[in-house]
Amino acid sequence: MPQPDHVSIYDLPDPSDLDEDMVSYFQVCEEKLGMVPNVLRTFSRNQEKLRAFAAYYNTLMLAPSKLSKLEREMVAVVVSSANRCYYCLVAHGQAVRALSEDPELGEMLVMNYRVAKLDDRQRAMLDFAWKLTTTPWEVDEPDRAALTKAGLSEDEIFDLSDVIGFFNMSNRFAIASDMMPNREYHGMDRG
Repeated sequence: MPQPDHVSIYDLPDPSDLDEDMVSYFQVCEEKLGMVPNVLRTFSRNQEKLRAFAAYYNTLMLAPSKLSKLEREMVAVVVSSANRCYYCLVAHGQAVRALSEDPELGEMLVMNYRVAKLDDRQRAMLDFAWKLTTTPWEVDEPDRAALTKAGLSEDEIFDLSDVIGFFNMSNRFAIASDMMPNREYHGMDRG
């Protein structure tokens, strides 16, 4: 049975009716990805929020960081797994497959990251992401010390926490919006 055939619960503007900078941004998405991600289409309902979301996402996930792009995507998937966010599991699961060149890794992270063969650094990051998502009130100094012991610097812990916080927010927005992932994601980078 296919997923529902809608972008989200909201009435969305025609992309050609957006401001010039947003039309150009959507064209770049089409050129680079072959599609405009439905999260951006949903945010197009409020272009100021779309601009803010896109700027924050691009800084967080694409700009230089001491966390690799793969590590950031792995965190996005584990947070989304804890939150059961269908949109982000599909979209970021695909990014993990692409960046890792491992079609199984994305699936393991979606279902249960603990079964994946991870190095100590990755395991510590994903354990922290899971705990900060599922029981944030229990996070304390031993959790941060485990990250340091696994070799993460203060800057990396900052970036890790930022990614975890962002995806908790965006998961909740995607779930509230009944946002569906672009169908293209399902078949990409499957080997």
